[in-house]
Amino acid sequence: MASKSENYEQRIQTGCLLILTALGIAGALYALGSVLIPFVMAIFLTLCLIPAIDLQMERLHIPRGAAILTTILIGCAVLALAALIVTAAVNQILNSKDTYEKQFRQLLIKTKGILPPEWYTADSSDPNDPNDPNGPSKDPSEPFIRVPTNTIRKVLTETASSITTLISNSFLVLIFMIFMVTSKSKYKSKSGTLWWEVETRIKRYVFTMIFTSGVTGLLVGLVLTILGVKFGWMFGFLAFMLNFIPNIGSVIATLLPLPVAFIDPQLGIVSKVLALAIPGTIQFVVGNLLQPKMMGESLDLHPVVVLLSLVFFGTIWGIIGMFLAVPITGVLKILLQRFGYTSALADLIAGKTDMLKKS
Repeated sequence: MASKSENYEQRIQTGCLLILTALGIAGALYALGSVLIPFVMAIFLTLCLIPAIDLQMERLHIPRGAAILTTILIGCAVLALAALIVTAAVNQILNSKDTYEKQFRQLLIKTKGILPPEWYTADSSDPNDPNDPNGPSKDPSEPFIRVPTNTIRKVLTETASSITTLISNSFLVLIFMIFMVTSKSKYKSKSGTLWWEVETRIKRYVFTMIFTSGVTGLLVGLVLTILGVKFGWMFGFLAFMLNFIPNIGSVIATLLPLPVAFIDPQLGIVSKVLALAIPGTIQFVVGNLLQPKMMGESLDLHPVVVLLSLVFFGTIWGIIGMFLAVPITGVLKILLQRFGYTSALADLIAGKTDMLKKS
């Protein structure tokens, strides 16, 4: 009995230590986010550029120093081009957020009778109060929406702010990338090693996400522009960015153009339906058919684990953390799988619950 009691107490102590360790790691990640986010971005960019160095050295027989210099210049050009495109998109997002919020509110008002009655209440705005955030109401019977209509504006503003912060840290990303590319190119990862497995799987994930997100953003922006939806290419850019957030991102990207499309009197009913149906179909086909076929089992994460990682990294690092959540969790799973005493956790992350059935 004493041994069982000691065993029980030891398990409780171990559990408490794990909880305290997890809280300490979360706090450190939150406190060091300004440094760790550019560092992690530099790692992913380096993994994308290393094959270019290998290709120049093996196929074109270019000296290592020249191959490194060429690759760094390519990386700088890609960062500069991405910064220009992102800056233009962010400016349009910030300039159109008030118009978008107004159209979103009008869409909610038009849904009276469709949405649950508890979502509405009497109009509480004071027509004579210029400081009233709801503004003067021309129609006293017009419903006041309980749903916070500034939610979309906050989402757009936070997204733009996060992207702008990342661009401002691009110099730090560039420094990390130069050192990583220079040091990594001195040796080649041996097949079967831990770093080789991490590099192979993350490379496949990054390339797949960039390609599928680019196809999704291009098609969505093109379709919305052809249909005559305002800010069509901006929504295409948001579809490209949000596609990096699994499961949630594609749904948000599909719903974002709806207030603009449904309120626009110049769009016919067919165009409004197509503005929802075609982007939704594109997201479904790319996300459920093309992307899994290209990615294979590169990370092998359970959907519930993916959602939990999105919540965790989104809480400590914001929207940028949601972009990085899946690859970071994938690397963590690979590390746990390499050690016998943590392999059970790696199986649990992959959704293999056989270990739970054992007594």
